[in-house]
Amino acid sequence: MPDPLSPNLRYLSSSATVAISTEAKRRKAAGEDVIDLGAGEPDFATPGPVCQAGIEAINAGKTGYPPNAGVAELRRAIATNLSELSDGRPVDPDRIVVSTGSKQALFNTCFALFGPKDKVLIPSPAWVSYPQIVHLARAEPVPVMGDEEWGLKVGVSDLDAQADGLARGLILCSPCNPTGAVYTRPELEAIAGWAHERKIWVISDEIYRRIHFGPGSAPSFLDLPDELLERVVIITGASKAYAMTGWRIGAVLAPPHLTAAIAALQSHTTTGANHPAQWAAIAAFSDERVEQEVGTMVEAFRARRDLLTQRFRTSAPGVEYVEPHGAFYFFFRVDGLGAGAPPTGTEFCTRLLEEAGVALVPGEAFGDDRWVRLSYAASEKDLERALDRMFAFLHTFESPSHV
Repeated sequence: MPDPLSPNLRYLSSSATVAISTEAKRRKAAGEDVIDLGAGEPDFATPGPVCQAGIEAINAGKTGYPPNAGVAELRRAIATNLSELSDGRPVDPDRIVVSTGSKQALFNTCFALFGPKDKVLIPSPAWVSYPQIVHLARAEPVPVMGDEEWGLKVGVSDLDAQADGLARGLILCSPCNPTGAVYTRPELEAIAGWAHERKIWVISDEIYRRIHFGPGSAPSFLDLPDELLERVVIITGASKAYAMTGWRIGAVLAPPHLTAAIAALQSHTTTGANHPAQWAAIAAFSDERVEQEVGTMVEAFRARRDLLTQRFRTSAPGVEYVEPHGAFYFFFRVDGLGAGAPPTGTEFCTRLLEEAGVALVPGEAFGDDRWVRLSYAASEKDLERALDRMFAFLHTFESPSHV
């Protein structure tokens, strides 16, 4: 019998979203006709100027150890980008640490801020890694269920009902994975005021900020007054808006003392992010040609979002869903299907993959197995084919009870 593993891993489980993608790829490799709508990454190629900048960095010999907190040029580019997105608000590049993807930025932040007996509030449904990361910091994740009448978002009263004297943090994602919901500026301001009064740290995951279907980028905590931001951390990165998931470049913007702690922690783990990828990311955050491609990608996601909502309204009018205003996810409810025993999200996704060859992610991965997540980071052709199969599968159930 193998020796027991460290108690650090007591709550650790594999990523459900990665597992779905792996299974879809396995079936495709075996010759099955599978359409994967589970992946959480853009289906677009990385913009050409970004790739060229990476190649030039390699050719220029920028392949040694990078500065631990990130090359200065990239930190300045991220700071300038964040400033421009928030109407010129000054952003200090010295408060930025570049990491190996935004997931490491989240881990570094939680590990630096939280520990045993601390509680961290997480609006639910939530991305699969938030509670896992909090557990790895030996803190306790506390799910806060979102309001179904409000796009599964949470408000101050929801947070207050779950907060106690041990609550030290809040992780908020907007635009949200898995729902596509977006918090408005007044909603963010109310939450920021509540957290400021309670001295609770807010970790704002804004990795999808650029993928927003309203005017401009999605609202950010950086749009709020300085006095509310004393304990606010912004997570950003290149993966989603710039189609750079494999380049692994993320970043954290934090108060100076926390930035120093995060940099020190990182110096003993990864010692900085991929060096040539950082030079590629400079182009992502600063090249106007890339900015034009981002606009094109966002418009494509918007068109797919419109296709999905139109098809659901006409082909499955009784199925509840969250109206997506950002990111590239469509979250719909399946526990009202049929007059008999309703399926869970897990049962629905298992059968859909086996019977119709469409891969989605069950809501269990995000904390609520009444729902299912569909990623529309796929071509419109594949999306149409998948929807045809899925609606045919939906119609094998009796009329939905949720109308």
